[in-house]
Amino acid sequence: MNLKRLKPQLMLIVLCTVVFFSGIYQTQGSDSQKPNIVFIIADDISWNDFGCYGNKVVKTPNIDKLASEGLLFNNAFLTASSCSPSRCSIISGKYPHSNGAAELHTALPESEIPFPLLLKGNGYYTAHAGKWHMGEATHRAFDRYTDGNGYKNGDGGEANWVRFIKERPKDKPFFFWLASYDAHRAWGADTFKITHDPANIEVPVYFNDTPETRQDIASYYNEIARFDYYIGLVKQELQKQGVLENTVIIVMADNGRPFPRSKTRVYDSGMKTPFVVHWPVQMDKNAGYTESLISAVDIAPTILEIADVAVPENYQGVSFLQILKNPEAEVRQMVFSEHNWHDYEAHERMVRTKDFLYLFNARPNLSNCGPADSKNSPTQASLNELRDLGRLSPAQADIFVTPRPVEELFDLNLEKEQLLNVASLSRYREKLVEMRTILNNWQNETGDTTPENLTPDWFDRETGERLKTEQIRGTMPGTEN
Repeated sequence: MNLKRLKPQLMLIVLCTVVFFSGIYQTQGSDSQKPNIVFIIADDISWNDFGCYGNKVVKTPNIDKLASEGLLFNNAFLTASSCSPSRCSIISGKYPHSNGAAELHTALPESEIPFPLLLKGNGYYTAHAGKWHMGEATHRAFDRYTDGNGYKNGDGGEANWVRFIKERPKDKPFFFWLASYDAHRAWGADTFKITHDPANIEVPVYFNDTPETRQDIASYYNEIARFDYYIGLVKQELQKQGVLENTVIIVMADNGRPFPRSKTRVYDSGMKTPFVVHWPVQMDKNAGYTESLISAVDIAPTILEIADVAVPENYQGVSFLQILKNPEAEVRQMVFSEHNWHDYEAHERMVRTKDFLYLFNARPNLSNCGPADSKNSPTQASLNELRDLGRLSPAQADIFVTPRPVEELFDLNLEKEQLLNVASLSRYREKLVEMRTILNNWQNETGDTTPENLTPDWFDRETGERLKTEQIRGTMPGTEN
């Protein structure tokens, strides 16, 4: 075509058409078409404390809507039921004893590679808003973050979520790590716009059903409702910007509820997490749920694969992207978790399949009482009163038992609550040996250790009050290697 011979008006049309189709081609091949990712993590919420997991009392309409339009995971597990070890494990793609941050309040070493840093290096805009708890060095993974930047996160940690999404650069795919303080004690949402009536609460079998316990749980639910409310605002903003369809939204929690027999424990009440994934452009809206096992160490390789970014060879998880495409797919047969120092000396290891949960306790001489914030709770005080009256049920007595079994084995086809330890029954002998061997092999393969001088108690096991002795750390598991 000889453009010089065309009339000026026709020439303009031709040129505009060329530019238009050229722009489409460049946009389709650019980073702007990569999936966006919004990772939302709650603080101290157990897996069955969202409505979409069958809780008929708690008010979580926004999370429930995401689940109904996306995929709900019924078997998602953490590597630690403890705030900073759990978060450091997620962001590093490694088990706590393997990444140098196995204990509460220990920072992820700079030698570790947080997966958002790899996203950032591959064209993603990365930002963090809300609770942190992973150390200063990990901030390098984010273009913008709230901790240390003078931002006010609000009582629940969600104040900057929508603001950051609004102020993001519009020419890059984005990754947001949105972290709440909800539902960590002390409670702060009893006067929020969404509240719960203590009379409607269903009290777990291992609590004491008293008015104080019911109010304690209701206040916990109020914080969950606030968390859910801000998730609704995030979704609304993504929709307003026209990017919701190509945005992967993940909703989960870092550990179990801050109540007795939950937070820090390796049972499902502490280690199983709610896990919802919403990705309209790629996922079947009728996907529903999956029973496939996944671990928190799988999150990093999955997000990197979604973003088409190479996964470091030393990451210890496996991608579950294929489960998002086919809920019947399976990527692992078992998950592993650990309980290290969190206010109190501890060393437990757990392996769980769909049918069995096995744990090994290297400190059976110590009670498994839960963290200090739980020890100071009205729910704990009510259990203490029952104990002093000699009226505890076996389920309620668990947090006081000492010495504890070195090994515990639970048949999940027999009962789901992990209350009946079958490790001593002869008919389970073969399964006990099998699960013990699996756990030992995992410990050897991942460099796990059991130091003699573990970090001791920093708090009183009865009162939850800080001890007046010198607060010193022992040897952290895995660091000898």
